[in-house]
Amino acid sequence: MLKNKHIKSLVDYCFGVEVGFDTNARKNRTGTLMENIVSKFLDEFCNDNAEFTLIEQATQKRIKELFNYDIEIDKNSRRFDFALHNSNSKKLYLIEVNYYSGGGSKLKATAGEYQYLNDFIKKQDIEFIWITDGKGWLTALNPLEETFNHNDYVINLDMIKNGILEEICK
Repeated sequence: MLKNKHIKSLVDYCFGVEVGFDTNARKNRTGTLMENIVSKFLDEFCNDNAEFTLIEQATQKRIKELFNYDIEIDKNSRRFDFALHNSNSKKLYLIEVNYYSGGGSKLKATAGEYQYLNDFIKKQDIEFIWITDGKGWLTALNPLEETFNHNDYVINLDMIKNGILEEICK
């Protein structure tokens, strides 16, 4: 790839510039990659805990169809990255996932939005889990800390890797 000039700068490639991790035009790539990573952890969790079922890109309608659980939504187009349901306890967990490789105002807005969403969901006796990661948070530690102190569950990939889902969901 280097010889044929598909990759012009190994440094830029490693930092993600040439594959779109560092541009707004391709910002969804990191979000999709984060969802894929979290999905593998959640699939493994469900395989180890048969009472749990997972929906990816969970809408109000799909949650009702699969779990017979009525939820209120705050936006017509609201789609949660994941919904995790315990068939024994009938407990529902709604999960949002994101990854920020760079800083900016979006991080502060997202942190505030997820405080609101946490409260909105919690009123329905549903758990909200926000899984976020990335070096971008180094530029927005205060909003992240505020949301961490406000919400019940703000976790990162390392925490999932170390088994936090078992603690949250048991």
